[in-house]
Amino acid sequence: MAESYIQNLFAERIGGADYGKSTAIYKFEKIKRAKNAAKKEKPDVALIDMGVGEPDEMAYPLVIETLCQEAAKPENRGYADNGGPEFREAAARYMSKVFGVKDLDPETEVLHSIGSKTALSMIPACFINPGDYVIMTSPGYPVLGTHAKYYGGLVHNVPLEEDNDFLPNLGTIPTEVLEKAKILVLNYPNNPTGASATQEFFEQAIRFAKENNLIIIQDAAYASLIFEGRPLSILQVPGGKDVAVELHSLSKSYNMTGWRIGFVCGNPLVVKAYGDMKDNSDSGQFLAIQKAAAKALDNPSITEEISAKYSRRMDLLVKALKASGFSAKKPKGSFFLYVKAPKAARQSEESWTFKTGEDFSQWLITNELISTVPWDEAGAYVRFSVTFESPDGKEGEKEVIEEIGSRLGRYEFEF
Repeated sequence: MAESYIQNLFAERIGGADYGKSTAIYKFEKIKRAKNAAKKEKPDVALIDMGVGEPDEMAYPLVIETLCQEAAKPENRGYADNGGPEFREAAARYMSKVFGVKDLDPETEVLHSIGSKTALSMIPACFINPGDYVIMTSPGYPVLGTHAKYYGGLVHNVPLEEDNDFLPNLGTIPTEVLEKAKILVLNYPNNPTGASATQEFFEQAIRFAKENNLIIIQDAAYASLIFEGRPLSILQVPGGKDVAVELHSLSKSYNMTGWRIGFVCGNPLVVKAYGDMKDNSDSGQFLAIQKAAAKALDNPSITEEISAKYSRRMDLLVKALKASGFSAKKPKGSFFLYVKAPKAARQSEESWTFKTGEDFSQWLITNELISTVPWDEAGAYVRFSVTFESPDGKEGEKEVIEEIGSRLGRYEFEF
């Protein structure tokens, strides 16, 4: 069959005439294939999936019940457009109660999103012209940068390195980049490193933004999932609202991943621009979901319970990995544990070497059916997630982690 003319119509941003012809395999597809092959090869060994980046449990009953009630009301059936007042007001109350950000105007400084990913994809359309730069961290969540490139923008990545507590060294950004930069993207607590920002770092970032005429987009999807102290918002910091908006999500903090609900808050001009773009992109999230989400935000104790579970699991995992020689350190928040990949493993007369985090991750799946996510952008690391399924509660958690320790304990690792 002759090649369809459609093949020549694709936009350059997704590959142009070569769209669909690449043989490169995406990292997560490699993991999926390795898991399937390992399960087929060793059907009697249980796969332990530590790569999942979403909660392992349902939303809380109070939230589900509210959704059911609101979904049955005829007044919630129509287009939500840029959102209902109940959710905006609940979000403002949440920011005040949880983060101490007491001056948010729910009318002009808060707007709902159909999850953080959608907001990240829309914001570049508000600011990026061809040749403009977005400054992002590496490793990191690429969506805003991907869409910036769609508009002809450029991305400058700042590496997150252990020596700097996985915070970006803003002083390394070249002057020629800063002259054309418009947006600085931050994400703390961070995916994949699990690192948390400090107030001092946010103060530095705000000064840097003002000096270089930048907007800060702080992706706060994990901000309330913390293990010690009080959650931190960039909007708590003096001057934060002058330059920043913060993206909050109920996906991780309330076990509401598939519900697709979050909010953008902060600088009113940026929020307005996002709202105008959103108004031309979607018709809003179902009002019943917004009202159920408002109920969740008014009950932050739910997140505290979820955080306590992840903290408990993290303690167990750190201990198990340390016993096998990994330099594991419990993060202050999120549900990710980011550890340096070993250079080699030995067992009796056999040995294996690993040049990258991906090498080790693939070996770990194939040999021991433990699934992780590799990151090689700023050193060879793998990410463990404590969102694994545990039907038997706390005892089941211990059993899963003990099994990880047992499987890793068969080897001598070199770092």
